[in-house]
Amino acid sequence: MATTAATAPPVRLTLEGLAATEALARRIAACARPGDVIALWGPLGAGKTAFARAFIAACAEAEGAKPEEVPSPTFTLVQTYPFARFTVHHFDLYRVSNAVELNELGFEDALGGVSLIEWPERGAALLPADRLDIALAPGNAPETRMAEITPHGSWRLRIRADDLTRN
Repeated sequence: MATTAATAPPVRLTLEGLAATEALARRIAACARPGDVIALWGPLGAGKTAFARAFIAACAEAEGAKPEEVPSPTFTLVQTYPFARFTVHHFDLYRVSNAVELNELGFEDALGGVSLIEWPERGAALLPADRLDIALAPGNAPETRMAEITPHGSWRLRIRADDLTRN
């Protein structure tokens, strides 16, 4: 993920446990707006689904609703969560092999809401340039995760390192 004029330098964070991953997801959910794409990169077990669950729970809580169960969309490929502010489309592209499959999932139509995309490399050709990339990786300790957050396009103006690291 090279830095260009439309890309800000990445912010690197150490997430000490699940609570830190959830806190990051809540901060980003607070900045989200219709049309946003958040690409969640990383290997199996890196925390992509945990991030998505916390993001969706934060959206529900912001509306005074109880967070619903958020299953991994590994087998359904996409789960949809309608909220007053926007609809969240949680994609898991692990089992997707081509762009035709993405179109059958309604990928382009979903871009009007907020799209959380696990395994975005499977649909890289269809990813918009204006997106937030979050690369997660296991850290050195069992519950630690490393996060590299790269804002592209409008995200450069909406999110700063201070937003991601405050308590």
